[in-house]
Formats: sequence, C-alpha cells, structure tokens
Amino acid sequence: MSGPAGKTGVWFIGARGSVATTTIVGALAVRAGLAEHTGMVGELPDVAVAGLTGVDDLVFGGHELATGSLGKRAEELRGGGVLPTAVVAAVADELAAVDARIAAGVVPGAGAQRAAADRVEAELRAFRSDHGLDRVIVVDVSSTEPPPTAAPALDDLALLEAELDAGGAPLPGSSLYAYAALRAGCPYVGFTPNPGPRLPALSELAEREGLPWAGSDAKTGETLLKTVLAPMFAMRALKVRSWSSTNLLGGGDGQTLADPVAAASKTATKAQGLEAILGHPVDGPLHIDYVPDLGDWKTAWDMVSFEGFLGTRMSLQFTWSGCDSALAAPLALDLVRLVARAHELGQRGPVSEFGFFFKDPAGTDEHGLSDQWRSLTAWCSQAARA
Repeated sequence: MSGPAGKTGVWFIGARGSVATTTIVGALAVRAGLAEHTGMVGELPDVAVAGLTGVDDLVFGGHELATGSLGKRAEELRGGGVLPTAVVAAVADELAAVDARIAAGVVPGAGAQRAAADRVEAELRAFRSDHGLDRVIVVDVSSTEPPPTAAPALDDLALLEAELDAGGAPLPGSSLYAYAALRAGCPYVGFTPNPGPRLPALSELAEREGLPWAGSDAKTGETLLKTVLAPMFAMRALKVRSWSSTNLLGGGDGQTLADPVAAASKTATKAQGLEAILGHPVDGPLHIDYVPDLGDWKTAWDMVSFEGFLGTRMSLQFTWSGCDSALAAPLALDLVRLVARAHELGQRGPVSEFGFFFKDPAGTDEHGLSDQWRSLTAWCSQAARA
C-alpha cells in the first residue's frame, strides 16, 4: 500500500468561518493527542486502506474576507459549546501561526476578475512553494451563493478566458477561486452548494490541467438521514406520498440562508436526492429558517407520509439536532486526504466515488448512502493496489 508522501496543503476559502476554524482546531488537537479521530471516515479500515496522508502532514492556510482572527473565532466557538476550552488554549500558538497564512479574500463584484484570479493563483503557488508542499487542496467552505445566471462564458473555457482578458467579471465568487486554484495546479473540494468547478468551462479546465475535484454540498445532518431512510422505503415498495422538512439554524450559514435568493442553491441540493432515490417526485415543503439564538447548532424536523398495503396511510417523524461545524470538520479532513490521494493517482475531473460525502454528488446520479459507501470503499481498495 502506498500513499501521498510529504506535506499536503489545505487552503480554505472562508478560512475564519465556523467550519474552517473547527477543522483547523480539530486537526491541531488530533496532532497533539488531545482529540480522537471521531467522525473521520478516513480512519475506518475500509477507507484508510487507500493510503491517505496523515492529519499530521497537513499545513493550513486560506482566504478570508472577514476581519478578526482564527483565535478570536475559536474563542467564540468555545463560548458556544462547539470547541473544548482546554483544546482551544492548548493550540492557541499554532492557531496564530495558521492565521498568519490567511490572505485577504476577493470582494464580490469588485470590478474585473482577471487581476483577482491572478493574485489568488500567485498566493496559492507561493503557499505551496514557501512550505515545501507536494500539493495544495483548495476547500470552499464560504457562504452559500445564489445560483449563477446562465452565460456563454460559463460554458466554454475559451470564451471565459476571452471575457476575463477583456476585463469582464463573468464568474460567481466560488468559481473565481476554483478557476485560480485549477490554474495553480490545485485540486478542489466544493464543500458548499456553490457552483465552484461545476461550471462547464471550469470542468473543461480541470480536465485540461489533469486535476481531480469533488463536490458538492457536504451532507452532515438531515440530508444524510434522508439518504439512509429513502432507500428503505424504495426497497420495501412503500409509496412515499410526501416528505416535509423544517430546518432551524443559526450562525453565519443560517444568516446567509435567510436570504431566499441564496437559499435557493441549498434547498435545491437538499431536495433532489429524494426523487432520485424514490424514482418519483415527492410533495412537501422544505423550509430553512434562521434562528440567531441557535448559534452553530441546527435542528431539523421531518414528517414522512407513506402508503402501505391496501392503501393504509402511515407516517414517520424524526428530529435531528446537531452541531454543524463538528459534523462538517471531520468530513473536510477526509475529503482533503482522499482528493490528495486521487491527485497522486493521476485522476482528473469529478471523482464520482466521493459522492458519499455530498448532497449533490458530481459525476454520479447515485444518492443512496449504502450504494455510495460501496463505491467509495471499492475506490479505496483499488487505490491500495495502485
């Protein structure tokens, strides 16, 4: 079994947000022996067999628009019960060192994008060079964007390059970072529902540059349960009549999703898996409501109405309450290590086998968690033999 040698860089877009901060603190805590690998799929034998780089070999940096520091954000998360007090204190110096590697992000809508893309590309290349990294994986954990407006430049790489050269700004924010990352030779993880590298022009760029990417919109809570429960109904030939969902969340993500335009991307990815698994459209509202008091915590309540033999009506209800960052952070570490292995193996384009982690898996229409797990572990077994 072989695996990535040397150091792997992790470059977060949204580097001082809750998910990035929890991921970085968690990795530093694991490295120091202060935390277990709980929640990290990459430590399970069926996945670890792929020969993944160790958490100890990750070097963190990123882009961020918000002011403040990683240390301050970690203290806020500690106050909200997300991070243990002792851990935050123990990794404070290392956290400050990571914070010094966070560059100013690109302000959305701030004029022509060519110069901004060139700057981001240069900063990624410098990060890789300055720290002697074998590869850098860019991970988008930034705020959810509205769905992009269709435009020819987003569908064709030559047209995109021409518009950028002419001083245009055709790219959504996440796709600007993805464009710069791919130009810098960096694989990409679309952890959010943002378009990122999914635009046809950028998919073309990833293929041209020989780079793998994974996405999009990590499933950590309610949707994870849906992809377990929906196959049960399908396999037992029970007709799901409606599936209603209410999501309550606080934090920055909740605040962003309070805007219906931004929420459209999230609700689309949350809803599409059900129809794919069940094989027919399913009625029922899907609400996302912002409750500032909840902070980094989220609660989902679902009501499933289904029909059994002789048309007998029945229902299932469940409530899921969890800490979004604590659920997301280990998955971010898993994806970084898996995408790094895919890069070492010479894969390019969307790695469909990593759909296990996502609501809107790129490169595949499979949404059922068990089938996704089999696909992932089969990939890992093959990687072990490479």
